[in-house]
Amino acid sequence: MHRLRELERVEWRILGALRFVDATTGVPIVRNLSVDAPGASLVRNRSGIYVIRHWGALTAHENEFLAPPATPAPASQTLSLSVTDPAGDYLGVAAHIGLPRTSNPAQADAADSLFRPAVVPLYPSASAPVGANWAVLRVSLTETTSGDALGGALLRIQFNGTVLARGLTDWRGEALVPVLGVPVTTFSEDANAVVISEINVSVQAAFDSESGSRTPAAQVRAGHPPVALPLVDPSALESAFDDLPHTQAGLSIAARRSQSVVLSLNLP
Repeated sequence: MHRLRELERVEWRILGALRFVDATTGVPIVRNLSVDAPGASLVRNRSGIYVIRHWGALTAHENEFLAPPATPAPASQTLSLSVTDPAGDYLGVAAHIGLPRTSNPAQADAADSLFRPAVVPLYPSASAPVGANWAVLRVSLTETTSGDALGGALLRIQFNGTVLARGLTDWRGEALVPVLGVPVTTFSEDANAVVISEINVSVQAAFDSESGSRTPAAQVRAGHPPVALPLVDPSALESAFDDLPHTQAGLSIAARRSQSVVLSLNLP
């Protein structure tokens, strides 16, 4: 029997993980992204998941393998991150994850489990590629009085009370919002038409002046972006949607159709 001698041991305990997905398709984004989390260290693994290895607020957790410290309580601390796509296909977003994660294996299926990565959707930029059978909306959002472009606004496409798709505006107030699953033909509610090739939806937009950007129209035309590009948290905008300044317009959309929508929003 051969004797083994340990020369070196490297052990580290993960604090959590994040998986970035395409907001349109839900497909994981496996290529390199730029993820910045002040005070924390993240490592991208081979599956494209970003693993949180260190965070100053949870230093005591990093060396405890069998039983994590009792404090702080699960999800009582919030790690803030910013995510950008060097390739430019996705807009940058702010994201937040509650730590520490629940480490009980019996609760591995829970949304806040250490054994499940937090899912962060990324929204397409105006230049992102689109699919052949998608309904594609190219939305422009401005402030009504000044004509300023509104960046970092959340867009929703709603049909019969259900949100079919979401998008974000860039600093120019432009957004690409693809809608998947619109049937080529579907049954009509009109007694005079058996089937139809388009559906009526509501295009909604909400803007938060605290996190979004306002860029004068002349600056947009000159192609000069603001010093800081909008970096918003889509989930926070979604939660506050009805309380934020918002607007909407009706529209008919169809599979394989690309169309433009111009919206304006009154701001205080």
